[in-house]
Amino acid sequence: MLKPRLAQDEMHRLQVLNALKLLDSGPDERFDRLTRMARRLFDVPIALVTLVDFNRQWFKSCQGLSVSETPRDVSFCGHAILGDDVFVIPDATADVRFFDNPLVAGRPDIRFYAGCPLRVSRSVKVGTLCIIDTRPRTLSAEDIAALKDLAAMVEDELAAFQAATTDVLTGVWNRRGFLNVGQSSIDFCVRQEQPVTLTCIDLDGFKDINDTHGHGEGDAVLRRIADGMAQTFRSSDAFARMGGDEFVALMPGAGETDARLAVTRLRRWLLTTEDRLGLPYRTSFSCGCVVHDPYHDATIEDLITRADAAMYRMKQRAQQQQDPVPLLGRLPLPLPT
Repeated sequence: MLKPRLAQDEMHRLQVLNALKLLDSGPDERFDRLTRMARRLFDVPIALVTLVDFNRQWFKSCQGLSVSETPRDVSFCGHAILGDDVFVIPDATADVRFFDNPLVAGRPDIRFYAGCPLRVSRSVKVGTLCIIDTRPRTLSAEDIAALKDLAAMVEDELAAFQAATTDVLTGVWNRRGFLNVGQSSIDFCVRQEQPVTLTCIDLDGFKDINDTHGHGEGDAVLRRIADGMAQTFRSSDAFARMGGDEFVALMPGAGETDARLAVTRLRRWLLTTEDRLGLPYRTSFSCGCVVHDPYHDATIEDLITRADAAMYRMKQRAQQQQDPVPLLGRLPLPLPT
């Protein structure tokens, strides 16, 4: 048996998955309706909406099975999310990857499998819509197109859940989404024995921009901060607008130096962008960070509180020095872990 490997974007994929807050949730007719349609359309005994977690695949909707999850190591869907197209196994007993899989050698006696990856949040694959049969079979091009159509309907339902965790103005995580993403990232780093760094960013003089240039321009500043973070932080980092003019970034596997470099890149990006746009003001911010090692317990709320306190100490020092606009990355030392 060939175990499915982890996705290249596994950290980010798990962040997006956990932010949906669907794992271990109750039955939902919106998804059950679509698996019933799939089972009837393809005349198969089993149809599933699966979500592939770190070490399991969990069934958001399940037609034809009496279990709610199986280990990821034996899952067909773990393989399916590694590709971009429908993953089809006509006869699992004749496939070197699956012939001795316990789900093939024993119940539910899988022979045929077809799974279409489910994408959310810029094509992140969180699971599949899959159909399973206990006899070998094939799919026609029309069948594959129909399965993709049903999967697109599942993706529409997932998008509705994701909307509740996204900041409408900037398109990044909101507080609710970030708390879910952040805790899953910390848990992942603990399992991998890696550090994690959280940086809190608070804009300086944002009220003056709103008062002088209008709230439309203030909204543009907030969108620009979010765009800048997407450009200057790593693709594996999670960042969010926590409310008002406060943003946070969580950097799995990163230390203080990585945070300093990311913040410096953001400051330079903002300065270059606002020069190019010819704006009559310059955006500045204060920030604080905390580095957490994987050998101590912590929640995402703990890290936010500590980074926020470090940020306010920096802001107070800048005000005392009459230097409220630090242009290059000047981070306080992280609080003790």
